[in-house]
This record gives sequence, structure tokens and C-alpha cells, in this order.
Amino acid sequence: MIIIRLLLAFQLQSGGMEYFLNEYKLACPCIFGLESLVADELTLLGYTDITSTNGRVVFKGDEASIARANINLRCAERVLIQLAEFEAGSFEELFQGVKAIEWENYVGRDDAFPVKGWSLNSKLHSVPDCQAIIKKAVVERLKAKHHIDWFKETGVKMQIQFSILKDVVSVFLDTSGEGLHKRGYRANANEAPLKETLAAAMVKLARPFTDKPFYDPMCGSGTILIEAAMYMKKLAPGLNRSFAAESWGCIDKKLWNAARSEALSRIDYTPFEVQGFDIDEHAVALTLENAKKAGVGANVKAMVQDIKNFSPKNSRGVIVCNPPYGERLLEVKEAEELYNIMGQVFTKLKGFHFFIISPSEKFEAIFGKRADKKRKLYNGMIKCNLFQYFKGNKPQEK
Repeated sequence: MIIIRLLLAFQLQSGGMEYFLNEYKLACPCIFGLESLVADELTLLGYTDITSTNGRVVFKGDEASIARANINLRCAERVLIQLAEFEAGSFEELFQGVKAIEWENYVGRDDAFPVKGWSLNSKLHSVPDCQAIIKKAVVERLKAKHHIDWFKETGVKMQIQFSILKDVVSVFLDTSGEGLHKRGYRANANEAPLKETLAAAMVKLARPFTDKPFYDPMCGSGTILIEAAMYMKKLAPGLNRSFAAESWGCIDKKLWNAARSEALSRIDYTPFEVQGFDIDEHAVALTLENAKKAGVGANVKAMVQDIKNFSPKNSRGVIVCNPPYGERLLEVKEAEELYNIMGQVFTKLKGFHFFIISPSEKFEAIFGKRADKKRKLYNGMIKCNLFQYFKGNKPQEK
């Protein structure tokens, strides 16, 4: 069954203007393991009818929802309009399913509409062939509707995405453009930066508060600190960037302005600080520079310090960090030595909770303490665990 955008429309009153908004099925892909966090974010934005599958959260919304989701979501990778979902075991079925979509409602006569996607465990396993068939189907539909035979594709970019999983085809339009992890503050980064969406997820799982000290003793380019400061300040991650759908003719620009105004109204200006340390002077300078770009320069403090000397003056607090992995920056032996030092330092801090991401299966043994909880996450293509310690420091069981 093909799922196409619903025809039901309703009115939105904003600034004395009336907008007739359509209802869409919207999909937010995310890092595996973060689905529940994205669903929680959408719930806080006021949306219902939210469902989660592996690596994707789906909800219903309108054009205003597209703007609000892009600007406010911290842990999602993109916001996609899901135009159709159907079974296809042949190229003819793929062609007819795509051609049935009302592309004329989205793609103008001069718009560019490139196609990209993937196929897994399906009869239609050749991605280049699927791209060509989908492109041909869209062209044939638009030729009949726009009454032209040639498309220059010199206008606005309407990125078409598809996925084929076990012969089930899903077709999307990408409203985000660059991934949502591109916040706009990290033009410069250290050698192996943590993805902003993953850092934001780690922060959310640590549940920081402005009155509880927050630390990253190996801050690198400052991603965890900045995401923590933005989270505590209620600063929407998409305020300082633009999105692909802002240039689309089918979404009124006033809706984007309204979504930004709403996000600005939620910012909390209560003073607070998060603190970071790094052994590398360049990394500390980069952290402060990036924090300023992100709009949290007044909230992020960083200085040069070896992890061995980390000794916060507070009696309680939260530590979130991404120590270097042996696979990327250090030899495995050196990484393990670092884990051991961290264990010696952190387990002395009786009033602290700490959250550490690592791909090492031996992390707990080397760190010297079993985690109270572990959560599987992916840092890029690297399978990791977020080791969570929040029940107090008791000796590791033998």
C-alpha cells in the first residue's frame, strides 16, 4: 500500500496570517541505540503517534513540524518526509510505486531532484539500478504533470532518498540538507571528534542540571561540553544554521521564522558553567573557540590539565567523557593505560556520576569497576558501550 501525504488540511493562526498545513508522515533517522531519546524529544515538542524502529523514529506532522523538528532535535540525524512505502520485487513494481507519488506537489519545473539510497536483503540489490529506475519514474510523472520533456534541474535541490529492506521500499524527501549533527559551531575539530548528535545523547543520558557541576576531563575540541551547555541552556541546536527545506517553494518561510522565534523564547539565561580539561593546549583553545561560536562561550570553561591531576573541588557532580580509542589515536596498550588511570582517579570521587564511551570489551576490568548500566551505541562505524556509573563507588565483584 502506498502511503502518500494526506489531503486533510487545517489552519494555523500566526501573526494574523492563515496557513493551510498538510499532514505528513515524517521520519527521523538516528544512530542505532538513540531511538528512545529522539522519541522523547519529539514528545517534548508536543507530538504524538510516535513509533520507533531500528535507527528511525516516525511521527506525524505538518510543514511547521518540519521546521520545529529540524531546529530543535538534538539526537536525530535528519528530518525526512516519507512519501511512500510499498513492496517491490521487480524494477517494474519499483517504477510504478514511485511514479504513483504526487511529485508535482513538491518538485517544481526547474528544481533539481537527485536520488540516493540503499538496499539490504532485497531482490533489487543493485543500488545504481534502483537509483536510475526511481529517477526515471519521477521524470515520467513530472513530464506529464508539468507538460515539459526536459528538466534543467538548475533550481532548488530536492534530495530524494530511498531504502529497500527485505523488498519493502521507502521513499523520502530530505528536508535537512546537511545532517543535523552539523550545528555550525565546529568548523575546526581535533583529530577524532565525537559526532555532535552522539555527544548530545550522552549528555541527555547523564541528566545534567545547572546546579550540578559538569566536567569533561578529556574535552578535545569541546563537543561534549558544548552540547551539555546547549542542553542546560535550552539552546536549540539548529538555531545557527540553515536547512534544505527553507528554500522549498512548498513550505512558507514564515513557518521557519515562527519556529526560530519559539526556540529563542525557550532559552534559559540562568548563569552556570561546565568545565573541561585536556593535556593538549591546542585542544583547549579549540574548545573555547567552538563554544563561543555555539553561543555558550560564557558557560564553557577549559584549561590544560593531565587526567592524572583531575581533582574537582566540588563534593558532587557529573563526568562525561570520550577517551581516545586505541583504534584511532593511541596504541591499544596506551589506551588501556589511560583507562586504568581514569579508574584510579574517578572511583575516588564518591559524590560523582560518570559516563564513559569506549569500544573496549575489557574496559570495566581495566577501569577497575563494573558499570551500573551499559548502553550499546555506535560512534561512526565503531561499536561502543556507554559505561554508566551512578550508584556510588563499591569494589568490583571478583
